[in-house]
Amino acid sequence: MNAAAPVIRHATRVDATAWASLRRGLWPDADETLGELQDALADADAAVFLACADAAVGFAEVRLRHDYVNGTETTPVGFLEGWYVQPDWQGRGLGRALLAAAKAWTRAKGCSELASDSRLEDVTAQAAHRACGFEETERVVYFRLPLDPAG
Repeated sequence: MNAAAPVIRHATRVDATAWASLRRGLWPDADETLGELQDALADADAAVFLACADAAVGFAEVRLRHDYVNGTETTPVGFLEGWYVQPDWQGRGLGRALLAAAKAWTRAKGCSELASDSRLEDVTAQAAHRACGFEETERVVYFRLPLDPAG
């Protein structure tokens, strides 16, 4: 176990490798290149916060969304795109601390709402959202219809 007390800080381009590793913990199929992640860290409409002890152990990825976000009443709205703490570090308040940084950034950008989502089967993520004050607004099932190019 790491001895350093974790701190929450804004990620920069030099953190792209650590962030990429954490993203794979949340999204095992994530395939963004290091360059794409470095560019994302320079986007003024997005921010990434890292929970760091001796190494990065969690992240919160937040973005301004200007399009309609299900369940919200304003635009733009902050959207918590990703929120993850490594399993060995869960239960220590790091998720809440990361969320606090994301909320402060969203407020500073002029938003009055922060939205998020979760897969229907991820009841652990849903419980974490509720425990931090999120309220469920709706449930959606997405559908897809492949189109035959011949018509």
